[in-house]
Amino acid sequence: MASAGGKRPVLLLRRTNDLVAAELRARFRVLNFYESGAPLLSFLAAAAADPDPPRAALVVAGGAIRVDSAFLDAVPSLGCVVTTGAGVDHIDLAECARRGVVVANSGKVYSSDVADHAVGMLIDVMRRVSAAERYVRRGLWPLQGDYPLGSKLSGKRIGIIGLGNIGSLIAKRLEAFGCVISYTSRSPKNSVPFRYFADAAALAADSDVLVVACALSRDTRHIVDGDVLDALGRGGVLINIGRGANVDEAELVKALREGRIAGAGLDVFEGEPKVPAELLAMDNVVVTPHVAVWTAESRRDLLEHTVANLEAFFSGKPLLAPVMLP
Repeated sequence: MASAGGKRPVLLLRRTNDLVAAELRARFRVLNFYESGAPLLSFLAAAAADPDPPRAALVVAGGAIRVDSAFLDAVPSLGCVVTTGAGVDHIDLAECARRGVVVANSGKVYSSDVADHAVGMLIDVMRRVSAAERYVRRGLWPLQGDYPLGSKLSGKRIGIIGLGNIGSLIAKRLEAFGCVISYTSRSPKNSVPFRYFADAAALAADSDVLVVACALSRDTRHIVDGDVLDALGRGGVLINIGRGANVDEAELVKALREGRIAGAGLDVFEGEPKVPAELLAMDNVVVTPHVAVWTAESRRDLLEHTVANLEAFFSGKPLLAPVMLP
């Protein structure tokens, strides 16, 4: 049953810009949590009591809101959850499966953008681009002379943790630099020519660069710990465009401070938007504010993809990017 005007009600549980909000309102009756000013459970209770209760919810990947049993209890009408990221660690998939709630994610919408960002950060760390730029801006060039040497990327051994959509695109880009690619994943992939390692420590020991491109799960939380960083070694570089909690951040800070690895490029952090002050003070660390997914193109593509997922659900058609439920 659609609401007045024929628009289906949708819970909006993420902050969004005016363009996205307007597009959603044009197609759906949007129940916006962040505009309501109410506590989450009160907001959900009011939505559930609506004469036309919502059957779909739009949530942000990695946000503070978790779609768990309490959430689903509050809105028993819900039949679909659409998340704006590839990761689904904020959604209880087992509980969704038990209740018959389907889940869709961003699919491959911004995989290329994240891969580009990962390679950009890696070049920045190894060639010291940002650090050298600061050196010039601070007026140090005429005072102290040539900036210390960086390291070339060509020919480096790259270990990728997670060879999914994004990891595969990172591998493809770095192959063009003449890099040697290895990876670890839940299981070997027969479709790729790269060397497989059964665990992250073994991969790190055989790599000059370790790229974290896996989803966050119970198995991948702190998959990069102190032992993995030690295996990567003094000349090694870590790039993280997965999730902040894939890396033990305290151990990373310690390894960088003690010179046990050479540098890092980080787009995600365990307590984001808070970033450890020690990381910000290090010239061998490049940090960005969880923006690897975002370009002008990817934002528009994600909006179209999200709307299409919602419309497919309401039309009884297959979702564009369904998440396999356990």
